[in-house]
Amino acid sequence: MQKVSILGCGWLGKPLAVFLISKGYLVKGSTTSDEKLKLLAAENIISFLVDISQQEINKDFLDVSILIIAITSKNEADFKRLISQIEEANIQKVIFISSTSVYPSLNKIMTENDATQEHPLLTIENLFRENTHFNTTIIRFSGLFGGERHPTNWFQNGRKIPQPNGFVNMIHLTDCIAIIEKIIEQNYFGETFNACSNHHPTRKDFYENACKTKNVETPIFEENEALNWKIISSEKLQKTLNYQFLVDDLLWNSDFKI
Repeated sequence: MQKVSILGCGWLGKPLAVFLISKGYLVKGSTTSDEKLKLLAAENIISFLVDISQQEINKDFLDVSILIIAITSKNEADFKRLISQIEEANIQKVIFISSTSVYPSLNKIMTENDATQEHPLLTIENLFRENTHFNTTIIRFSGLFGGERHPTNWFQNGRKIPQPNGFVNMIHLTDCIAIIEKIIEQNYFGETFNACSNHHPTRKDFYENACKTKNVETPIFEENEALNWKIISSEKLQKTLNYQFLVDDLLWNSDFKI
């Protein structure tokens, strides 16, 4: 039985843990909230209270072969401290969840070989990538949706949507989970992957359609003079893992439960 720890059982980490347990993995999961410990335990997740800003992490949490890091922190010092503790543990492989926000909008298709822009995630990515005590795969997810993350929640109270004629780069929770499992199952470590749906409708079409599925008012769009966009390519991931996206139509109808 493979033992996996998931650092951060939130929007992605918790359903990922539940899925891996259903596949026969022993899963340990962390939260920073005492109240959520029982909720994780109710899903058969071996739960731990972990805050990487603290000095010590429970050694039992790190007593696994694979660690998945799915937290939003971008504090370099905290990650350096975390890495030093990973080095002392039995962890052999790490999956670090990053973001395609590291790429600038250059009005072109962006691959893993393209230049990135200054971003705190890049420094943290490199801390893991360059470490020789364990092998890390970095997944750069695009905009996340699914579950409670419905696109209509992001532009409320009169907040305008910029670049309506630019293109969306999105990935559904279902695909996030499936991709992580594929990486573990096929043992693809030491890689960097973009993970984004192949479908890139305009931001205007995407958000107007999302509003229709919820029967909410059409959002307000900014009138930008210069078109500023990027399209994230997941070609490397699809070819390497032989992966087909499960949610690859971002203009879903009202019957599609996202």
